[in-house]
Amino acid sequence: MRTLTDQLSRYAEYHRDRRNIATHFVGIPLIVLAIAALLSRPAWPVLSGSFLLTPAWVLFALATLYYLWLDVPLGIGMGVVSVLSAAFGQWAASQSTWSWLAIGLGMFVTGWVFQFIGHVRYEHRKPAFVDDIVGLLIGPLFILVELMFGLGLMRDLHDAIETRAAR
Repeated sequence: MRTLTDQLSRYAEYHRDRRNIATHFVGIPLIVLAIAALLSRPAWPVLSGSFLLTPAWVLFALATLYYLWLDVPLGIGMGVVSVLSAAFGQWAASQSTWSWLAIGLGMFVTGWVFQFIGHVRYEHRKPAFVDDIVGLLIGPLFILVELMFGLGLMRDLHDAIETRAAR
């Protein structure tokens, strides 16, 4: 199994243009929130009805376990993102069916438009997930890591990724 640095380096190879990365800062969160919304129906009451279990909660829990396996501190960060996303999804699912679909599908389509603009207009390269489906899971982590890099954190990881991706 590939390490955190392996995964992020491979993903970074497809994301060298800063403008493309900027489009991903909009597109990826929209897609993540859309998936959370769309997968928040159906819902099953558990724990005497105090919690609604949805496909979104299951997906985000499994994704968080993968992120924790790659790196515990980043996995915790992604766990926070997952909880917030799934909570948003639960809110969206509590709206009328038309509103729920408009929120979910609207965010999903808008997010992918941003993604493809970044790749077609700026990067001139296909998205990473086309060659490796795991790229769909690494994208949100990449955004968190890029945010950390922008704050001047995790310099060793940044340098390792840049060295590998620049080849």
